[in-house]
Amino acid sequence: MSEGYPRLLGDIGGTNARWAWQADRTAPLQDIVVRPCAAHATLYESAADYLSASGHARPAWASIGIATPVTGDEVRMTNQRWAFSITELQRALGLDRLLVINDFTALAMSLAALGPDDVRKVGAGQAVADSPVGLLGPGTGLGVSGMLPAPGGRWVALSGEGGHVTLAATDDREAAILALLRRRFGHVSAERVLSGSGLVNLYKALCVLEGAMPGELRPEDVTTAAVDGTDPRCTEAVRLFSAFLGNVAGNLALTLGARGGVYIGGGIVPLLGAAFDQGLFRLRFEQKGRFAAYLQVIPTWSIIAGTPALIGAARALDLMPA
Repeated sequence: MSEGYPRLLGDIGGTNARWAWQADRTAPLQDIVVRPCAAHATLYESAADYLSASGHARPAWASIGIATPVTGDEVRMTNQRWAFSITELQRALGLDRLLVINDFTALAMSLAALGPDDVRKVGAGQAVADSPVGLLGPGTGLGVSGMLPAPGGRWVALSGEGGHVTLAATDDREAAILALLRRRFGHVSAERVLSGSGLVNLYKALCVLEGAMPGELRPEDVTTAAVDGTDPRCTEAVRLFSAFLGNVAGNLALTLGARGGVYIGGGIVPLLGAAFDQGLFRLRFEQKGRFAAYLQVIPTWSIIAGTPALIGAARALDLMPA
C-alpha cells in the first residue's frame, strides 16, 4: 500500500449504497456495485460485505459521499436509519484515512471529469469559463451543491443543504398545491416536491384539489403512469415537478452566479425520459423577471452517467486536505 492506495469508494443515498474499488492512481474504478441500504443494518456492514464479496484486501484509504449533512464525527442520515461515528468506522475498517463528505459535494467534484456522453443538454446557453457552476438533483431527497473557482486554477466544492429551502409558487395552481402541503407538513421545502416521495406528494395533492380519492402509489408508480400516459394526475404531477425543478434551479443559478452552467443530478430525471418537460423546466428556469436575460444564456445539463459521485469521492481524497 502506498499513496493512499488501494481505495474504497462509496456513494450512499437514501435508498442505495454504491461501492467501488480503486487499486492505484492510474487504475479505473472497478467492481462497482449498487445495493439497497435496507439490505444492511449499518454502513459498516454494507462496506464490510462489499469488501468480502469482492475479495479485496484491506483498503488504505476510503472516501464516502453520503446523503446527509456532515458537520462533525457523528453522522446521522436524513432519509435513512443509518448513523455512525467517522472515527469508529475508520477503526472498524482498519483504514489509514477515511473521508466522509456530503454526497452532492462528491458529485460536484466529479463534474470536471464528466465527458460529452455523460451529460445531456437541456435547452440553450453557453458556459462561461472559470465561472461558478450549480448542481442540484432529485432522488430519495434533493441534493444541492456547486463548484466555485479559486485562485491558482483550483475549484472549491460547496457543502450545504439547499434541498431544504422554502419552496415558492409561481402561479395559482402551484400556490394551491403548496397550501395543501403546508397543512400536511408545516414547512414545505423544495425536497417535499423534488424527490421520489415528492412526486407522490404532488399526485396526492392534485387528487385532493380535484375531489378524487388518491391511490396508494409509490414514486415509481407515478413515474410509470406519467411515462405511459395512463393517469392524467400522474402526468400533471411530473409537469409540476419539471416546473418546480426549473424554478429552484434558476434560483440556484442566481444565488451562485452560475454562469458556468447548472447540472441536474439524481436518479429521477433520467428515469422520466420524455415525460420530463424540458421546455417547462427551461421556461421556469429563465422566468425571473428582470433577470430573465441573465438566465437565458446559462446552460443546463442532465447528468446521465451511471455512478459519477464515486468519481467525485475518489477526487476528493486528492483535493481535500487530510
